[in-house]
Amino acid sequence: MSKNNLHVIIGLGATGLSCVRFLKKQNIPVVVADTREAPPHLAAFKQQYPDIEVYTGNTWPQEILNGAQALVVSPGVAVTHSSIQKAKDQGVEVIGDVELFARYNKAPVIAITGANGKSTVTTLVGEMAKCAGKKVAVIGNIGTPVLDVFDENQVPELVVMELSSFQLETTHSLAPLAATILNITPDHLDRYASFEEYASAKHRIHKLAKQVIINKQDPLSASNEILPTAKKYYFTLNAPQGDEFGLQKFDGQIWLCFGTQKLICADELKIVGLHNLANALSALALGYAVGLSWESMFQALRTFPGLDHRCQLVAKQDGIQWINDSKGTNIGACQAALEGIGQGLEGKIVLILGGDGKGADFGDLAPLVSIYCRAIIVMGKDSQKILEALDSVVAAFCATNMEQAVELAKNCAKPNDVVLLSPACSSLDQYQHFAHRGEVFMQCVYQTIERAKRAS
Repeated sequence: MSKNNLHVIIGLGATGLSCVRFLKKQNIPVVVADTREAPPHLAAFKQQYPDIEVYTGNTWPQEILNGAQALVVSPGVAVTHSSIQKAKDQGVEVIGDVELFARYNKAPVIAITGANGKSTVTTLVGEMAKCAGKKVAVIGNIGTPVLDVFDENQVPELVVMELSSFQLETTHSLAPLAATILNITPDHLDRYASFEEYASAKHRIHKLAKQVIINKQDPLSASNEILPTAKKYYFTLNAPQGDEFGLQKFDGQIWLCFGTQKLICADELKIVGLHNLANALSALALGYAVGLSWESMFQALRTFPGLDHRCQLVAKQDGIQWINDSKGTNIGACQAALEGIGQGLEGKIVLILGGDGKGADFGDLAPLVSIYCRAIIVMGKDSQKILEALDSVVAAFCATNMEQAVELAKNCAKPNDVVLLSPACSSLDQYQHFAHRGEVFMQCVYQTIERAKRAS
């Protein structure tokens, strides 16, 4: 096999498969490597692509990697892997699927990253573009591999991309028409040597962006990577100054504003919480930057219900609201949910959290837990770490599974309270993914409410 144009695809998940499909269409030779001995769907892959060599396990033929033109690394594989580094030392290019996309794409791009809120903002901007009559592709970390956009018959007029820090690590030539870092809080510290290294990966989204939307209340959402020629817009939860997007009160009602211009009343939005108002403001700024009409953006805001597992109202029974924020997989997301829901709440929050904390410091939750929480219920791998950090702040209980956690929460909660699942941890210690955890939570809530109804 000729190695001159060989691309080695590392990782045989959804991203890796999309890379295979794309590169095969370009008649570029590929081989595949995966750290797992038996990747899912391996048999089906070999049946579909019998001519493609596949190497599994922790050792790959280094001579093949060293002789490749490029390694296309999936986001789930750390680029610090020894075989990848050895190939890189031999001059082999290390890229990801987003970099491949950038080299072939012709459509304008809105690029969105951040520790929290990026899926909500990505979806919302996509809905705004649809309301404006645009042919829009919503792709990336949100679920649809970026290269799948080239499978469609119709070229999109606009691409809205959610990007993770892992994807940005291997991206060099993406030039978004508008880009934003919504916020940066500690996450993935099990993969990065430091918080600064994690933030630096996020900042790569600014490198070639023509317009940049900056969170005025998060200094890390700006960076020295921003081009001097880039147009800057800001959003804030405070009153906007000049040409900023922000919040103002008029006659007791909160309005989303652009400078002195009233845009839309917060009461018209279906999504709730201050953190979601920040998401709405950033979406408005992105849409404005790429020329979407105000009315199309307002239309989307009035109808957008939010995303599953992201501060999703599950049920209300006996004056208690049950909210599923299973997507809250890090400290910052949990903080945003506590503050967004806790402000203005008549009662208190009973917080269910826990799982794999990825090296985070749960003590960072203490100030908000002390203000807004009646009790916490902890579960999962890092239960003990959470208890050590928070049991002196609030009543704390330990559960072995979700059913027990929901039952404990029901016993703690009082009328006007919220029971909030916002784990501040990844789910993989007990569940397939965050959505599976959220589904189990909702099922347990429904069962608990049904038992209560039968008993009354």
